[in-house]
Amino acid sequence: MGVTSLELDILPESSRDETTRWQLVIPLLGVLLLASAIVKSITALLGSGLLLEAVLDLILLSTPGFVMLSIGRWLPRTPIPSELYPRIVLWVFGGIAVMGLVLGLRVLHPGVSVQFTFGTQAVLLSIGSIAGLGIGVNEAQALTHAKTVEEQNERLKDTEERLEEAVTQLEASNDRLEQFAYAASHDLQEPLRMVTNYLQLVERRYGDELDADGEEFIEFAVDGADRMRGMIDGLLEYSRVGTQGDQFDAVDLDTVLDDVLTDLQFKIDETDTRITREPLPAVDGDERQLQQLFQNLVGNAIDYSGDDPPRIHVAAAQEETTWTVSVHDEGIGMDPDETDRIFGIFQRLHSVDEHAGSGIGLALCKRIVERHDGEIWVDSESGEGSTFRFTLRPAEEPATSPTVGTRSANSDSSP
Repeated sequence: MGVTSLELDILPESSRDETTRWQLVIPLLGVLLLASAIVKSITALLGSGLLLEAVLDLILLSTPGFVMLSIGRWLPRTPIPSELYPRIVLWVFGGIAVMGLVLGLRVLHPGVSVQFTFGTQAVLLSIGSIAGLGIGVNEAQALTHAKTVEEQNERLKDTEERLEEAVTQLEASNDRLEQFAYAASHDLQEPLRMVTNYLQLVERRYGDELDADGEEFIEFAVDGADRMRGMIDGLLEYSRVGTQGDQFDAVDLDTVLDDVLTDLQFKIDETDTRITREPLPAVDGDERQLQQLFQNLVGNAIDYSGDDPPRIHVAAAQEETTWTVSVHDEGIGMDPDETDRIFGIFQRLHSVDEHAGSGIGLALCKRIVERHDGEIWVDSESGEGSTFRFTLRPAEEPATSPTVGTRSANSDSSP
């Protein structure tokens, strides 16, 4: 950057004096040329009395002077650092020296008779100074730009190193957090099991002596313990997504959905659920976790169907580098303002009395999709159903896929 008045104030006195001196050289040269122009024009006018000659001398000498003075005043406001000013001044005197050398060679050349007037010599020397000034300023700008690029590259390198360090620290922090969540959840299992067992023991041993309120209290306590166990199991599963997942491989999502529908068959028959599906692709992923993903999304679609029998449609669409899989239902839906919150851990939109669950299912879905470098989101309106979508990378080698057809009276492949 240029040396501003504030920067000059904080520089050491010797450096400040040197900077000020070099800043003044070029404007002083401009003032010298202007003074020479005025003196020469007055001399020409008084000597020959020719106004035209005086005006030409004034114009030819004053123009380089004005240029020199203007550039000298402009330089401190440019990004050119003050340490490059000596190079610019050196180029100015270099231009003058080159032009003087040319004049000397012309005078000394054998057989050539050249009569240079003082005005001609002054004009040629001033032109040489302007040429040198242009070259010097151009070189200084190039050096300044190169230095700026180098400093930016250094800052970028430092930023990248800090970012890599932050990522490493974040990964280590996440690993410690996962280990803590696993240890805490695992250690909570045993005391919770003990509480449940003793409550059931009290009910069996003293059940005849308890009144209706006592039996109800024990029932509430056992139910709360069971829900707590479900939350702990979900937290354990959530904490193990990144640490205990299987290696990625080509996974046929049709096969995954077949297995999920088989596991949910009793629930499908009991609720009279109708599931339609389109052919699904082979993707790169963890088959066990993808099965958990589909099971949570299809299970939620059944649970939140409202009073009507659940109607669910599973489809996939290919994008440029990913597959977008969708699970659509015609259930109760949700407020669009709540669609981001539902993927948080232990975030629920309904009370336990309305809909059972641990509040971890969708958070687990998001964790699984993120482990597969994908995104998950939901489009929904209250009373209009919901469509959950997530992205997955295609498999490099397609997995063997069975023919998709009618699964049962409650599950088919037609839209």
